[in-house]
Amino acid sequence: MKKILMTVALCAAGAISAPAMAADCALTVESNDAMQFNVKNIDVPKACKKFSVTLKHVGKMPKTSMGHNMVVTTTADVAAAAADGMKAGAAADYVKAGDTRVLAHSKVIGGGESTTLDIDVAKLKAGTDYTFFCSFPGHYSIMKGSLKLI
Repeated sequence: MKKILMTVALCAAGAISAPAMAADCALTVESNDAMQFNVKNIDVPKACKKFSVTLKHVGKMPKTSMGHNMVVTTTADVAAAAADGMKAGAAADYVKAGDTRVLAHSKVIGGGESTTLDIDVAKLKAGTDYTFFCSFPGHYSIMKGSLKLI
C-alpha cells in the first residue's frame, strides 16, 4: 500500500511540475498611461522554443493617444528600428514591414487591452544584448528594458 501511495504522489508531483515549467516560457508585462513597463529585464530560458509575452495596458487612455506595443531587437538596432517604425505609422503598429532587425513585435494596444507576442528563441544568441521597447512615437527612449537569453 505504501508503494502505491508513493507512486501516486510521484505522479501527482510530475503533473504539477509540468505546467510550472511551461510557465517559465511565458511572462506578462504591464504598461500604463505614464509610459512605463512594470519590468526592466526579461530573461528568456534557452530551453524554451518559444517565449510568449502578454502585454497588458493597465492605463485608461486610448491607443491613439497613449498606445503601447512591444518590439524586440538587438540593443544596437533600437534607434533605427524605432525611427523606421514611426515612419511606418499607426496602421503598421509602428513597425516597418519586413524589418529583419525586429525579432518579435506586438500590435499597438490602448487602455484596458492586451496582446501577446511570441519570440522565436532560436533567433536569440547567448551573449548578445537585446532590448524590448515601445515603438509608439516618442516612447522608445523611455519605455524599454533589457532582454537576454539565459
